[in-house]
Amino acid sequence: MDVSGAASKNEVPLGLDAKIEEEYASQAKLLQEFTSICNVDKAWTKSDCGNGSQAMFLVSQANLLANKRRKYMLSAHISDKSNQSVSFQWAPFPVEMVGVSIIVPSPSGLKLLIVRNQEKGSPTQFEIWDSSQLQKEMHVPQSVHGSVYTDGWFEGISWNSDETQIAYVAEEPSSTKPMFDGFGYMKRGSTDNDCGSWKGQGDWQESWGEKYAGKRQPALFVINVNSGDVRAVQGIAKSLSVGQVEWAPSTNGLQQYLVFVGWPSETDPLKVARKLGMYYCYNRPCALYAVRSPFHEAEADELPLKSNETKGSAMVKLTESISSALFPRFSTDGKSLVFLSAKSAVASGASFATQSLHRIDWPTDGKPCSSAAIVDVVPVVMSAEDGCFPGLYCSSLIAKPWVSDGCTMILSSIWQSMQVILSVNVLSGKVSRISPVDSSHSWNILALDGDNILAVSSSPIDPPQIRYGNTIKKEEHASNTWVWMDVLSPLSTYSEKVLSLMSFLQFSIMQIPVRDASNNLTRGASKPFEAIYVSSSSQKNGVCNPLIVMLHGGPHSVSVSSFSKSLAFLSSIGYSLLIVNYRGSTGFGEEALQSLLGKIGSQDVNDVLTAIDHVIDMGLADQSKITVLGGSHGGFLTTHLIGQEPDRFVAAAVRNPVCNLALMMGTTDIPDWCYVEACDSEWKTYFTEAPSVEHLHLFYSKSPISHISKVKTPTLFLLGAQDLRVPVSNGLQYARALKEKGVEVKVIVFPNDVHSIERPQSDFESFLNIGVWFKKYCT
Repeated sequence: MDVSGAASKNEVPLGLDAKIEEEYASQAKLLQEFTSICNVDKAWTKSDCGNGSQAMFLVSQANLLANKRRKYMLSAHISDKSNQSVSFQWAPFPVEMVGVSIIVPSPSGLKLLIVRNQEKGSPTQFEIWDSSQLQKEMHVPQSVHGSVYTDGWFEGISWNSDETQIAYVAEEPSSTKPMFDGFGYMKRGSTDNDCGSWKGQGDWQESWGEKYAGKRQPALFVINVNSGDVRAVQGIAKSLSVGQVEWAPSTNGLQQYLVFVGWPSETDPLKVARKLGMYYCYNRPCALYAVRSPFHEAEADELPLKSNETKGSAMVKLTESISSALFPRFSTDGKSLVFLSAKSAVASGASFATQSLHRIDWPTDGKPCSSAAIVDVVPVVMSAEDGCFPGLYCSSLIAKPWVSDGCTMILSSIWQSMQVILSVNVLSGKVSRISPVDSSHSWNILALDGDNILAVSSSPIDPPQIRYGNTIKKEEHASNTWVWMDVLSPLSTYSEKVLSLMSFLQFSIMQIPVRDASNNLTRGASKPFEAIYVSSSSQKNGVCNPLIVMLHGGPHSVSVSSFSKSLAFLSSIGYSLLIVNYRGSTGFGEEALQSLLGKIGSQDVNDVLTAIDHVIDMGLADQSKITVLGGSHGGFLTTHLIGQEPDRFVAAAVRNPVCNLALMMGTTDIPDWCYVEACDSEWKTYFTEAPSVEHLHLFYSKSPISHISKVKTPTLFLLGAQDLRVPVSNGLQYARALKEKGVEVKVIVFPNDVHSIERPQSDFESFLNIGVWFKKYCT
């Protein structure tokens, strides 16, 4: 597909001279080559009756013309799984999944659930497929529930063990709106189609913020696969929003239970009278609960209830003693319920912090108990020894993470500037890194194939490659050795131009010593942080390509050594990259992460400057050709840097930047973030939606806008008009203030984009403009 020539010359953006126009055309053609690279999103496997196994890969690819992501399924048969080789026989063509919201295979792999969320109030479609045909199609009207949640956070879809029921999370039905006509208010009983009437708005109801516009209340439902009957799960407190549901192990003749994560509407202990933003926010208190399924195993022949029980009895809180419980998974034998906890994030207020892993021994009678002991499996790591496990940092767990011993789970986690694959024994707590220790690539688990692993690995200069891992048995009582094999697949077919350009690139992960470390820093905060440096091997001696300093958001996230299409594009048009994981990033232990709280705009800025000086001193960067790029908190850092160091950067670009905390405080879906990051550890005691003059002054002083009088760096602003996290007013105010000063500014607002600016056309236009903007000032 070639869209670079779709517009006539008369439609070229106003103000472009012939040279810039030519640059746009050239870069757009190359960017398309990178944009067309597909992502492997998920995978599933099932045994093929002793003849190997079947694998399905869910793949996505940008569709620029439609401004959507195209989803398709690619299948393969896996055989010859020896320690040294594996064979994949791929289906000749992929199958596009048009209009599909989510796909979930049944436990046996013999059935496939496909959910299609419809627009404009149409029913949600549930389809059950077998290996040859559609078995059943069920339409659930909006009067029962709204769209099924498929976002990966509230999302939860779970088949029961005999594959007769499916539990899932969907938007609860909307409340009735008032009706009016020419005579005034219409009483109940009138229909929406009455001539001359209109529907009012009714009471405003708060959503869960960024990414959840219009989503008010995720609720739990169960659909009976045989009858198509849908029932809401009873007994769940209205104050809870639910997600991540799992069926508890079934016990013959006894009531089936569901385990789910519940988030209270009011964030305790802040007691704010609102829903604070949820997306990317692991610091929201939550717990695991159990509740009865609305379908009884034998409704006509129920067991008698105990005297203290009622039909549809209230839920049981399973994790009373811990402030956070996420991603519940039952072991294959049903004896253990394992979950991740973000209790450190809840305690500190940081949006993401080092996690811990816990276990509950599930009762043998199958009945949940609120007094069950919570066993610590993997504790929070405060400060790791060099080269040792830095703690858990998991954004999710696969649906079936268990190998055959029943007590070892496999997961992906951040390890400094890499993503790695770990095995965790949930009985002993032993953690082992099983992706190659000598690899600087990042590895992500897709699925287990028995005791083998399907994974994807990549690096800043290597596009994604499917890998297959299995173990070589060593002597008794010794740990196994993992062997990782390349898998030749249609998914690893890249254009010759991309491969040629990437072949000239190289990367390394640099250790950057902390500059002027004070005695009052914790041990973890005094250790070196890291930066990923990407450059061209074809650079002539003594001549450095222009440098882009790339800064991640969060601030408690991380840039890992994986492939990024947009950054690979920038590398390929002649830039070196310095991707800085300043202190406060995830993957380096809890002390380093927590060291940033209250010090934004100073500690993180100094770390970035230290990293820049480090590569200049090594002769890897020309200090006269340095640019800076960041989004969200990375945009906060970018605008701070061009204000605090006005002569350092020749150009800057920001995506939805935090520029003025005082303004953001009253408009963002996460006002607590402003207090957490700008204030001291006592922020919870004075958090309020109506900050004092003193706190507004503090927020302003911590913000990039306080340095705006010194800025002279030409700056490109890329803003999503629907951003609820850092509303568009933040970037616009800063850009307008720069224009007042006569600084060269370019602003692009994407009217339908949120914080991430990830719609294909918007992402394409963003990085095309970044490439052209930097080229303008680096030549």
